[in-house]
Amino acid sequence: MAAVVDLAGVSIVRGGATLLDDVDWSVDEAERWVVVGPNGAGKTTLLQLLAAQIHPSAGVAGLLGEVLGTVDVFELRPRIGLTSAALAERIPRGESVHDVVVSASYAVLGRWREEYDVLDHERADELLGSLGIAGLAGRTFGTLSEGERKRVQIARALMTDPELLLLDEPAAGLDLAGRESLVRTLSDLALDPYAPASVLVTHHVEEIPAGVTHALLLQRGRVVAAGPLRETLTAENLTATFGLPLTLTETDGRWAARAL
Repeated sequence: MAAVVDLAGVSIVRGGATLLDDVDWSVDEAERWVVVGPNGAGKTTLLQLLAAQIHPSAGVAGLLGEVLGTVDVFELRPRIGLTSAALAERIPRGESVHDVVVSASYAVLGRWREEYDVLDHERADELLGSLGIAGLAGRTFGTLSEGERKRVQIARALMTDPELLLLDEPAAGLDLAGRESLVRTLSDLALDPYAPASVLVTHHVEEIPAGVTHALLLQRGRVVAAGPLRETLTAENLTATFGLPLTLTETDGRWAARAL
């Protein structure tokens, strides 16, 4: 399998603070990863790096067969699908759901004078249907519930048929029903053999969908553990990651952590 992410000795320093510290990590094209860690662990910084939005201060960051710093990131970014709260804030609230999705073809937020062909529109409609929100196509983004917005973002992230899908806390802000509905959708995506390699960031093991294959645990910018999910996501590793004695249980491919 080819590596879509290959980090070697990567550190990121901003304002004198080390946000990522000597990270070695690789993601193969058939893998689905979850990144778990407390606030300030470096999870969002890691995702910004994987989205080609920032460059490492030290080390080598390989993405999709290219090396950051030697490639035009504007050519690289369309090959990467991204959902995040920061991106959602930039979506015009008066934009139709269909246009939010189809405009990913040009990597723009808010339609202007771009021209889209029939296949673009059909692709957007197909993605909305596959995520169970076809009926929202004519609605404006600002009228949607938080759960509906999350699904629209995922459809947008998949619009260009990316080689790498990045999901930054996709269940954040959802109530129990919304979280479980979204996690079920993410499970379907993770279990789809034709879906791209993915990296999902979360604070909570309860939000890990069935179908995730690997885990990376981060604490203060350093890797605590990384590897196959069941070998890596252990009570011992979680305790080291969060600095709190924890128990961990798994039921039907879903996880739960509790303090001792």
